Amino acid sequence: MKLNVVGPIPDELWTLTYLNNLDLQKNSLTGLISPSIGNLTRLQYLSFGTNSLSGEVPKEFGKLTDLRSLSFGTNNFSGQLPSEIGNLSKLEQLYIASSGVSGEIPSTFANLKSLSTVWIFDTELRGKIPDFIGNWTNLTALRLFGNAFDGPLPSTFSNLNSLTDLRLGDLTNGSSSLAFIKNMMSLKNLVVRNSNISGSIPSDIGEYQNLESLDLSFNNLSGQIPDSLFNLSLLSYLFLGNNKLTGPLPSQKSPSLLNIDLSYNKLSGSFPSWVSQQNLQLNLVANNFTVGRSSISSGLPSRLNCLQQNFPCNRGSGRYYNFAINCGGPQIKSSNKVVFERDNEAVGPATYYVTDTERWAVSSVGYFAESKNPQYTNASLRQIASTLDLELFQTARLSPGSLRYYGLGLENGDYNVTLQFAELAFDPSTWGSHGRRVFDIYIQGVLKFKNFDIRKEAGGISYRAVQKEFRALVSENYLEIHLFWAGKGTCCVPDHGMYGPSISAIITTPDFKPTVSNKPPAKNKNKTGLIVGIVVSVVAVSFLSVFMVFYLARRRLTTNWDDELLGIDAKPYSFSYSELKTATGGFNSANKLGEGAFGLVYKGTLSDGRVVAVKQLAVASPHGKSQFVAEIATISAVHHRNLVKLY
Repeated sequence: MKLNVVGPIPDELWTLTYLNNLDLQKNSLTGLISPSIGNLTRLQYLSFGTNSLSGEVPKEFGKLTDLRSLSFGTNNFSGQLPSEIGNLSKLEQLYIASSGVSGEIPSTFANLKSLSTVWIFDTELRGKIPDFIGNWTNLTALRLFGNAFDGPLPSTFSNLNSLTDLRLGDLTNGSSSLAFIKNMMSLKNLVVRNSNISGSIPSDIGEYQNLESLDLSFNNLSGQIPDSLFNLSLLSYLFLGNNKLTGPLPSQKSPSLLNIDLSYNKLSGSFPSWVSQQNLQLNLVANNFTVGRSSISSGLPSRLNCLQQNFPCNRGSGRYYNFAINCGGPQIKSSNKVVFERDNEAVGPATYYVTDTERWAVSSVGYFAESKNPQYTNASLRQIASTLDLELFQTARLSPGSLRYYGLGLENGDYNVTLQFAELAFDPSTWGSHGRRVFDIYIQGVLKFKNFDIRKEAGGISYRAVQKEFRALVSENYLEIHLFWAGKGTCCVPDHGMYGPSISAIITTPDFKPTVSNKPPAKNKNKTGLIVGIVVSVVAVSFLSVFMVFYLARRRLTTNWDDELLGIDAKPYSFSYSELKTATGGFNSANKLGEGAFGLVYKGTLSDGRVVAVKQLAVASPHGKSQFVAEIATISAVHHRNLVKLY
């Protein structure tokens, strides 16, 4: 029970020999579990989960032969699993994830044939996955990932026909196929990720009519995607990224399938009509599709062409030599005057985004299992230690699986890559502090840091800035920073979905003398425009929140215009012309609100539902850009009880 109890377990507890249920989970208990636990032979339900208990797992658990459920996950135990647990023939539930145990699974566990739910992940258990697990035929839920097991998967897994939830992953060595799932027709959730799976997707995959989510990413699957897979009526999440799949996209898709990751394959061909379905998330990064500079007409997010194989935009001599990103947050200027571009676009299970300038991009893949309110960014108002740039570390971009940032169009050469982090999820004053976030860092495809733990690098402290510096060679005009979750860390502390990569900021600078301009290309004169967003929520009679957006239409973008805007305290957002054109219905006269000093004002609705006012500067306006900037600065400086502070 969640009482935040601190300290060792009192010996008096072991005298309560009539206990049937002992639940000590989600506290801060420390020390060893006494061998006297063996006195409580009437126990049927026992949980020590989510504490700070240490030492070896007591072999006296084996005396509790009436146990139905045993949980000691998320602790600091050491040593091997006691073979005596194999005496618990009535055991139905076993939760040992993140417990700290190591070694091999004892052969006596073959006796645990009553098990229906088993969670074994984020441990140092190693060796072959035992064949006898295939004899646990009552299993309905099995989670086996983030350990140190070797492949291949046991063929006996094909006996587990009652499974509805199977999550396997992170096997080293050995290759397996998907033949073992042949008779698992009850599956609702199937994850076989990062497990050296080869061969093709089974041709009868369309017969798995109960599937709601399927993740076969980071394997070696080849061949084409079966059309029947895309027509499963209950399937909502599909992750096939980082394989060797070829051919075109299936021509049809079930309306329920709204989250699809096909990134890092060898797919090609034309786009079927379903790619324009509303609310669809489709990640096609690093494939072989032929895409125009604008993919809007196909219904896909724009600039997908820049994220196909070999990242073709601005290749050759390059265009840029640096970039800085405030991951998960708004644009800010740091204490040393570096402008960190905003990265607060909405992302989800299968998303990519390319900036208007094609300087950098982001791709995120995965979904937070069991989370009722999945969040792909995090924010905190807490003070962040060890930094002068508080705002930079108060936001973060999150991902439940794979998070990639790309520098695009970079001049070739050696670069210094600085990654900045702060752990915002684990409150040190509660049992939630037992959570651990662990992921791997790759740069240019090379593993730079395995099992990176932000809080551990910060000396065991949350809300403290951490900075890691790396060097990278750019030889083909792009830089890839990849944060990858390999099943390590806790999954559910303090809540479900508290795992996977998190990053606060990125800054990349050249370690050579640049020869390129570092300026974006000139835009089409008919669609040139810098849109400056001043967010001013007005509490009026109707309590309507209004965003004031200014749009400057002009023939040429002067070189110092960005500098003038960035020099004001408002730190304005930038919106694309197409975003505001869509929001206002093409600047439709029916949406005209009035006329101001600089031009017409239109009512609009952004894609996330925010109501905005868009001011379009008339070409014939006698007012110059300096007055325009002054008006923005003035509005941002106004403070009143009926005005929300600019952010």
